[in-house]
Amino acid sequence: MEKKVVFSGVQPSGALTLGNYIGALRNFVELQDEYDCNYCIVDLHAITIPQVPKDLRSHTLDVLAMYLACGIDPEKSTIFIQSHVPAHTELAWVLNTITYMGQLNRMTQYKEKSKKSEENLNAGLFSYPVLMAADILLYQADYVPVGDDQKQHLELARDVAIRFNNKYSDTFVVPEPLIKEFGARIMSLQEPTSKMSKSDQDKNSFILLMDDEETIRRKIKRAVTDSVGKVNYTDEQPGLKNLINIYSVLSGKSVEDIVNMYKELSYGEFKDDLGEVVINALKPIQDRYKEIRNNKEYLEAIYAEGASKAEKKAIKTLRKVYKKVGFIPRG
Repeated sequence: MEKKVVFSGVQPSGALTLGNYIGALRNFVELQDEYDCNYCIVDLHAITIPQVPKDLRSHTLDVLAMYLACGIDPEKSTIFIQSHVPAHTELAWVLNTITYMGQLNRMTQYKEKSKKSEENLNAGLFSYPVLMAADILLYQADYVPVGDDQKQHLELARDVAIRFNNKYSDTFVVPEPLIKEFGARIMSLQEPTSKMSKSDQDKNSFILLMDDEETIRRKIKRAVTDSVGKVNYTDEQPGLKNLINIYSVLSGKSVEDIVNMYKELSYGEFKDDLGEVVINALKPIQDRYKEIRNNKEYLEAIYAEGASKAEKKAIKTLRKVYKKVGFIPRG
């Protein structure tokens, strides 16, 4: 029986956080035994905001090395750089012609980014959800691992797939979300109602995967809790709840066990132990990352092979699409 197909991508826009690891990369590793996984570094999406070219190249290789360091296996999964497969932009153009302006206007992320970046309000920022739909539909993905903040983009991909299928006959698989409820959304250490993000102005609000031990301990110690003073897992104590989620995912202990372990102890003791849990979880990843990131030839071999594998899959879909819309084959 053929494996179901999964597609996901990460933007190369700087160092990755603990939230990226728990919410995405860790799950990518778990999925690759059960599914045919396609993991992309979406550099085309990254240029919707201004980038320094040499930094973008470096960050792209950083993400590739981190994929591998976290345990994504190029023998099991297709790992590739988006711009290496031209079919992404070619399909996006076709899908642009059946995507309604009204839909794109309603995209929450576009609304938010347009408020922040009025001086850089480019057409790419408006239409990048169509490119995201092309990313997914090219690989006939059955499932897309998404957090709450990406559900709207997946809905657009589904709408576009259904619209194309209805207009031209069945062509695309209509993708479903793959949502891991527990631990899927790690929140800011300083503002626990917001998602952890490396773009946060307060450096204490996030832990980077390559932070050193002292930095990790300091950020955990400074993490916002509350004045209740008792370790509970409740929505009324969002900061503490977030820290318990991190502890549970990285240690393998249940929330109930963690609450019982610390019910008679202080927040300080809990945070000291959590700091060690995070350090122990990240150390093997950091060691492997350094080894891989310094091996340029190995990285080049991985992304070249990944592009070749991805292109074979993508071109099958693109040829079908071109035929159905009426383009003449090159021969």
